[in-house]
Amino acid sequence: MVPGRKWWRWVVAVAASVATLAGGIVIWNASHALQLAKLDIESEREFPFTASRYVRPQEVRFESMGSPEVFHRLARLRDNLYIAGPSGLSEYDSRGKFLREFPVGTSLPGSPIVAMEAGQLAGATQPELLLATGEEGILAFDGQRFRQILPSNPEIRTITAILPSSTGKLLIGTKKRGVLLYDGTSIRELHSTLDHLYVRAIAGSETDLWVGTLDQGLKHWHAGTTESFSEEQGLPDRQVEAIALAGDKTYVGTPVGVAEFDGGRFSRVLAKGALVTSLHYDREGLQLLVGTEDQGVLTLPLAAGHRLPAHDSFASAQLDEVQEIVGSEDGALVLTRNAVYKQKANGWGWQQVLVPRESAITDRNISALAIDREGRLWVGYFDRGLDILPTRPGRALHVENDHVFCVNRILPDAHGNSIEVATANGLVRFAVSGTPEQILGRADGLIADHVTDIVPYRDGLAVATPAGITFLDSEGARSMYSFHGLVNNHVYALGVSEDELLTGTLGGLSVLQKGFVKASFTAGNSGLKQNWITAVARVGEEWMIGTYGSGVMGLDNAGRIHPYEIATAPVEVNPNAMLVTKDHVFVGTLGHGVYVYDRTRQRWAVSQDGLPSQNVTAFAAGNGFVYVGTDNGLVRIQENQVLP
Repeated sequence: MVPGRKWWRWVVAVAASVATLAGGIVIWNASHALQLAKLDIESEREFPFTASRYVRPQEVRFESMGSPEVFHRLARLRDNLYIAGPSGLSEYDSRGKFLREFPVGTSLPGSPIVAMEAGQLAGATQPELLLATGEEGILAFDGQRFRQILPSNPEIRTITAILPSSTGKLLIGTKKRGVLLYDGTSIRELHSTLDHLYVRAIAGSETDLWVGTLDQGLKHWHAGTTESFSEEQGLPDRQVEAIALAGDKTYVGTPVGVAEFDGGRFSRVLAKGALVTSLHYDREGLQLLVGTEDQGVLTLPLAAGHRLPAHDSFASAQLDEVQEIVGSEDGALVLTRNAVYKQKANGWGWQQVLVPRESAITDRNISALAIDREGRLWVGYFDRGLDILPTRPGRALHVENDHVFCVNRILPDAHGNSIEVATANGLVRFAVSGTPEQILGRADGLIADHVTDIVPYRDGLAVATPAGITFLDSEGARSMYSFHGLVNNHVYALGVSEDELLTGTLGGLSVLQKGFVKASFTAGNSGLKQNWITAVARVGEEWMIGTYGSGVMGLDNAGRIHPYEIATAPVEVNPNAMLVTKDHVFVGTLGHGVYVYDRTRQRWAVSQDGLPSQNVTAFAAGNGFVYVGTDNGLVRIQENQVLP
């Protein structure tokens, strides 16, 4: 037997060992749990992506129709000048001579370039041109080839700003996920306090960063914390458009002036009332150049003891819609929407050095297309009136006024006597010559001034508006709306088949026979997946219905609504973006390109390669081509080459 004292020592030792072992297990479990939690948090803050050489589409069948260049960003790389915008990237030599271009949709992905900087990223052997696209990630260009950094998450692709750092990292501003950091191997949140912001501008570094937002003011990330500034802290406006650093001072441009911060603290407001678009600190001249929307470039002297003039600036108002100001060897370059300027030799005023090349049409944001009886292409714009393109090479006739401004639909008369143009400010009748002859609005019998669609119906016209439908015929004007049985007052689209008029509204479909409602279809009483109907067209023995959110659906003669393979999907069909030809049906979508239906094979396919934007808004067919309008330009394609 063990003596009593030794026995107790043995019990105590065993108990201590068991306790130590148990404690170790608990600590290990806790540490393991913490490690797993840390990995989970890191995985939530990291976003998968691919990085590879960008390979342009091999078979681009779409042909550009000469959409105008719009200057948006400017940068220098190895003595050459690069200008980027919705149309793509253009390269010039040091004297402003055009060298080559890289159009979106062909040489570049079909998404406009929204930001551009020169810098050397981790893993790169030389500085590159870094291009941020609206929806297709980031491109890096070494002067010969493009490589693409493409996040998997669509929210991460909506980039607004980029900032390369001296350490090879890239700060990325986005619309929905705030500020991200790319280090060559991962894309992750910079910090949780900078997440879920709509970023407009960034300046600084990954350890000391100023972030301007769309509606949440200014953020200053430093020393592991984030400070916020809004109107209460002196910021002129919570919408930030530009940021410039000048030593210990930070200048923040807003739509109503520039805020100066000294040592991280608000100091004063400069250029009060100026709608600021860009900022540039001139170290040599010790002055701040302020680009504005409508006052040109304002020059603010910042030298110690220099007293600002009463109006806070020296203005160069001959410049309009300033996009960016970039330093150069002999001063600065100013980029506007339509030109590049440099400072004159004497330092006063600006000299134009570069302008966009000529274009066939007036604007890039297209809302309606049509071919008239003479074969001329009519191009309607979201906010620039319309163009009439001649059948032979020559200048387009542009029409823009208070009524012909926001164009929704263009309808050539079947007899070739006139062209009806539906606008947000009335129904405008054009003569064959292209001259507006008559304007109809509420005072003339329409139920509303805003006309969304128009079709020939019986012996007259049916006019769609947000307040109902107006019929114009030999008896005059009469209207109908929900009181008369229409499923909803807000009418987006009309389709005609003999005496039948199909009406697409915000609240579903109504079928009219000889001017009276015969039946209505909604998501509640039929197979419709969405009540918001944006386009309708008769295709053979049935109707095709474009919806805002469920793609395309069919309505047969028995009144049954059915889905289509591929085309019935979580996709938004743009208003009246549907065209029926002998062989195909074309449907324009918001962000998903063109849906094409082969009427012979009865199959759907999606066409995206070669488009300047995946937001397709309008179609027209004629002269052997199908014309495709987008929010970023006009292209055409031979109909027999639409599908491989």
